[in-house]
Amino acid sequence: MSKPLNDRAQASALDDYRITSTIEIFDLLRQVEASRTLVTLSSPEGHSYTTLIWNIEPDRELVGFSGESNHAGLRALLESEEVTAVAYLDSIKLQFDLEGLVLVHGDQHNIINARYPRELYRFQRRTSYRVKPAVSALPTAHFTHPLQAKTELSLRVLDVSLGGMALFLPDDMPTIPDGTRVPSCSLRLDDDTWLDVSFVMRHATPIHPETRGSRLGCEFVNLNQGERDLQFYINQTQKRQLALASRKV
Repeated sequence: MSKPLNDRAQASALDDYRITSTIEIFDLLRQVEASRTLVTLSSPEGHSYTTLIWNIEPDRELVGFSGESNHAGLRALLESEEVTAVAYLDSIKLQFDLEGLVLVHGDQHNIINARYPRELYRFQRRTSYRVKPAVSALPTAHFTHPLQAKTELSLRVLDVSLGGMALFLPDDMPTIPDGTRVPSCSLRLDDDTWLDVSFVMRHATPIHPETRGSRLGCEFVNLNQGERDLQFYINQTQKRQLALASRKV
């Protein structure tokens, strides 16, 4: 019996976000673990538990989360037949189903073991797929401060997509108000990728206190000729990152 039309349409729409590559799944889970990003486990019955990834073992087909044995929500999740994990990595929603949850008691820590996910959803459109340039390449955005004509800024690029980029603004540099347009910016991503772009400042988010700076969210305006070069750079960077991740699997 064929699926109803609306179910097929929904499944087709989700295909744009579905990831089945073992390498990509491992890389995303590793990023969640390394950044200590919170993961919320939930069930259709309304039970939930917020935790951290404790260990990733694809060779044993296991992923582990930190757990508290006396947490009522967790106890209910362990009895549920359906559990979904959700995390927000750099504001991008990651979602995957978990099966076979078991709470393993240890001397110092309790671990929630689950079967390693065979698919994961990254709810980010391809046109806005972001990559982090290699720090060794010294990725930099150079432009004149829009409100201080005598102030030149050279800010480190944290990540970039076809839609925009994130920059690091140290605390000792003048801020840029949300909504401010920067008409001319020289963007250097590596020795082979130089772009002239314009952007609008969308938001500033303080990072950790130790970093003494903020993350600037910037939206590109009319990439035009630079779009092809940027897309090539994103594709090549993604391939390199996946190749590196594959060596760790």
